[in-house]
This record gives sequence, C-alpha cells and structure tokens, in this order.
Amino acid sequence: MKTAGGLQFWGDVHFFQGYRIQQNILTGHYRLLDHDNNRKEFGSLESCQEKLELIKRRANLCEMQGKAVILVHGILRTANSFNAMKIRLQDEGYLTFGFGYPSTRITITEAAEYLHQCIHSLDGISEINLVVHSMGGLVVRSMLSQGSDPRFGRMVMMGTPNNGAVPADVLKQNPIFKGLFGPAGQQLGTDKDGLIPQLPVPDFEFGILAGGKGDEKGFNPLLKGDDDGTVSVESSRLDGAADFIRMPVLHSFLMQNDDCIDAAVSFLKTGRFNSAD
Repeated sequence: MKTAGGLQFWGDVHFFQGYRIQQNILTGHYRLLDHDNNRKEFGSLESCQEKLELIKRRANLCEMQGKAVILVHGILRTANSFNAMKIRLQDEGYLTFGFGYPSTRITITEAAEYLHQCIHSLDGISEINLVVHSMGGLVVRSMLSQGSDPRFGRMVMMGTPNNGAVPADVLKQNPIFKGLFGPAGQQLGTDKDGLIPQLPVPDFEFGILAGGKGDEKGFNPLLKGDDDGTVSVESSRLDGAADFIRMPVLHSFLMQNDDCIDAAVSFLKTGRFNSAD
C-alpha cells in the first residue's frame, strides 16, 4: 500500500538502505516502508524487523557500510525539506538518511528517542555525520543526553536556536501558535530554566551555519541584531563549534540553498565551511 511516508503521526525508528521502520505515536504500532513509501508490513516491531530480514535475504541485499549522513529537519517541516541536500550528499558518496518525526505532536525529548533508535539501527556504518536544521539541532543535543556514539564524525547545524528563539517567547501563550507548533514549540523559548539551557554541547566536531544579512538589522526588524527572519545569529552560536559561517539566506531555505549545501558538504569533508580558507 502506498503511503505519504509518515508526515504527521509516525516517527522513524530503524534505517536500512532505502527501508524504514516507523512507529505510530497514537497507537504504538509499527510499519515497514520501502524507498517509495510503500508499506511492506504493519504490526509489531518484531514483525517489521522479520519482514525486513526476509526482504534482505530474497533481494540479496548487502549489509550497510561506509560513512552515513542523517538529515534532521526542524519543526513544521519534514524530511522532504532536505531533498536537495540528500541528492548532493549521495553524489559525494555518503549513505544518506532523512530522519522523519512528527515535530508538532511530540516533545523534543521524545523526538530525540526516535533518533536514538535510528542511530542504534545503523549496523555496519563506520562513521555517522549529521546535518540538522533549526529545531533538529536541539533534537540531536537532547539525544546526546542519553549518551554519545563513538561513530559520530561531524555535524552541521543550520539555523539552530542553540540559545532559544525569541519568537517562541512572544507567541508561547498564543492559541494558534500552541495549536500549530505543539509541545515542542513550548520548549523553543529563551527561558533560562527551560529545556534548551540543559542540553549538552556535542562532544564531537560541529560547525554552525547561521542565516543573516551581515548587518545589525537582519531580516526581521522585531529581532535584536542580525537574524535569518526567525533565529538571531547570536542565538545560533554555541561554544565549542569548530567553525562558523553566516549566509544571506532566510531561515526556511537554509537547507535548500545551493551555497549553504556547498558549505555543509565542505564542513563534513574537511571540518571547514570553506575548504579554501
């Protein structure tokens, strides 16, 4: 059966090449999807894993190996927002996975648990890199509260509100904001007693790509200093970053912009956003 890929009520828990096992956040049931989002199995986690093993044997699929990149989208987005980035990374030789989770229906901590399960499923992969957009970076940092993985290589954080997002402070009690952004939206503010200040700094190499005009006004006049329209440049900063770059791109388009994609690929390969520097 053809599906939409789990854009609203499903979280990825297992990756194997083009196959994904997902869990429904309402019923707790699992399903196995192929690379075209066709449902191959539905039921328990065990039944989906058994079906995947059967497919692997029948199709003589080799175990995964080499370097992988996991793409983690932000709130109100889906893994499809990284399609252009995914194609480029695959061309560079990376085994690439778009991590999907219902960002507006669960907390950041709950999303982190789904991501943790996906990373645990990557048997045979020698190196795991990440490219994250907006809240996706906070999901990764929350996951690291459970422990790191020795296979982590590098991570690019694109427009991540590492110090909280002021718009979330302003709109926190707004019923429309609550309805659209869900429980995770309530965790995106700058409250020093909130979730974000408690999140660990990654213990592996990471770089920060922020959107901004390069002046003190930014794209959004309601935000202090330079910004990408949603997240200020200052809020994107995080101590310990190996490199930092500011690009004149709005928040929603950072992961789709060709120059940003070039910069991200450069950092994953060299540890610098501009390998010529």
